[in-house]
Amino acid sequence: MATEATAKFQKPDFRPVPQPPDFHPEVMVSAHDGLHFWQFMLAGSVAGCIEHMAMFPVDTVKTHMQALGSCPIRSVSVRLALQSIMKTEGPSALYRGIGAMGLGAGPAHAVYFSVYEVCKKYFSHGNPDNSKAHAISGVCATIVSDAVFTPMDMVKQRLQLGDGSYKGVWDCVKRVLSEEGFGAFYASYRTTVLMNAPFTAVHFSTYEAAKKGLVGISPESADDERLIVHATAGAAAGALAAAVTTPLDVVKTQLQCQGVCGCHRFKSGSISDVIKTIVKKDGYRGLVRGWIPRMLFHAPAAAICWSTYEAGKSFFQELNDGQFV
Repeated sequence: MATEATAKFQKPDFRPVPQPPDFHPEVMVSAHDGLHFWQFMLAGSVAGCIEHMAMFPVDTVKTHMQALGSCPIRSVSVRLALQSIMKTEGPSALYRGIGAMGLGAGPAHAVYFSVYEVCKKYFSHGNPDNSKAHAISGVCATIVSDAVFTPMDMVKQRLQLGDGSYKGVWDCVKRVLSEEGFGAFYASYRTTVLMNAPFTAVHFSTYEAAKKGLVGISPESADDERLIVHATAGAAAGALAAAVTTPLDVVKTQLQCQGVCGCHRFKSGSISDVIKTIVKKDGYRGLVRGWIPRMLFHAPAAAICWSTYEAGKSFFQELNDGQFV
């Protein structure tokens, strides 16, 4: 009887379905895993350039508002700051120093995103919901990328103040080297890292959490709304991180612009020394100068950057899968 029962159910309809050689049901691969290192770098570089170029005028207003000294802008009002720049120097002043930004943003963001992706893979151990891993990976990324970006950021901010001291990017570089030495390019590096470490930790962990939450609202249409999800999550992450780290951004601007346009020159690069000087000359409100344009910069900038970066990753994923062949 047992033999007959066995034979009865051994029909062709119940034969096991053969699986492809590369089929591994126990392994879940996220949408953008498997990209080459150079692909992360290229996607990040393009995203960084587009982000900073698009938002450069807002960054110029922020720099003017944060520079403390005899500079014409003394108000924390964005409207008055913008009017002062337009009246005294014209619309072109909003783009002064954009060449330095272009030279720095591309390489810095290439390093930034590629280091982040590598560290995220290492620290998360395959867990996409590990917010601690996202934060730590962001800190590692900013330490390395700031070493690349800080010199050109210093040149960019000095040119943005526009007091006629420098004729352009290379003139600024040569004069700073000859008059202040190589160390001047990294006068704000410590402050920049101390600012960007919590900024990036908040930024990346918020972005990953917001992205997951937005996708969870309507998972069935996640692919169709991918651009909106990345942009919205990026904007939320950028705005929150910018608000939290504004005081350190003011200190960074002070260190980078010291001695330019009548701005105060500090005896040391100590963060506490800069903070004391700011509070003495402008009160505690001086530590939050430019917080509105900073948020106005980072919210749309992060939206642009993340959506561009994720689009770049999608492109390379499809390229690697041979969908363009």
